[in-house]
Amino acid sequence: MTLESDAVKTVAQLMTLSARTAPKARGTDVIQTMLVAGKDLKILAQAMREFGESHDAPFFIRDAGNVEMSDACLIIGTLLESTVNLDCGGCGYSTCAEMLQAQEENSGETTPFRGPNCTLRMADLGIAVGSAVKTASIHNVDNRVMYTAGVGALSLGWLEGCGVAYGIPLRASGKNIFFDRTR
Repeated sequence: MTLESDAVKTVAQLMTLSARTAPKARGTDVIQTMLVAGKDLKILAQAMREFGESHDAPFFIRDAGNVEMSDACLIIGTLLESTVNLDCGGCGYSTCAEMLQAQEENSGETTPFRGPNCTLRMADLGIAVGSAVKTASIHNVDNRVMYTAGVGALSLGWLEGCGVAYGIPLRASGKNIFFDRTR
């Protein structure tokens, strides 16, 4: 461990706080978080590689390398079976009940994320992720929001009950590992 690595983990904890306290529709918290560090980074990276290989998605393999080189990775997800109960239609269904029924009917699908999802809950997730990366930025920790890391975490069964998640790998080094990446 280096001092920088320890500091990154402290910032990751502050990022979790930022995600938790971010504004949410109707004030209902449906955000789940998980801090991945140490040997679990390799487990997450391997899940990402396996997904990339089985779905012919080389960017998953590229991102797995970044996760493996990170000091920590914050995973932020939102609970699948949550609605705001406004029947707004943003999800494509007339009522929240219809959307929840469609979730049940789609439960066997093998897509990276489960759905359909409440549009307002997806906005909640985006605001939580944005709040977390703001905190990383304030503390000068290099980071990148990765859909791929969220898929890897969900494929491992992490963040139980979540249908969508994003990962934010974090690193403190002399050169930002998330900047000059190959396609």
